[in-house]
Amino acid sequence: MSKLCERLHLIVNKMPRYYFPLDKNKIYKNGIYILFEKGEKAHGVDRIVRIGTHRGDNNLYNRLKEHFINENKDRSIFRKNIGRALLNKNQDSYLEIW
Repeated sequence: MSKLCERLHLIVNKMPRYYFPLDKNKIYKNGIYILFEKGEKAHGVDRIVRIGTHRGDNNLYNRLKEHFINENKDRSIFRKNIGRALLNKNQDSYLEIW
């Protein structure tokens, strides 16, 4: 798994970056977003701290704004699903409240 994680980090770190405040004209209308935390590293590059998408057509810009204005980790369905998968894999009792 570590090699796959490293490969993903290396690929994603080569992609264009956008910074807050966001320029609405430079952001795609739809897509998947990947967020990094300044100063955090993994595999020698910036560490991915969040991956997600958005609801509704042409709503990517608004979803990205939510991450910077209303930083609510519990709104990420992607995070919830990954957490469920990992907890289920390990048969962790915490799954009941996750």
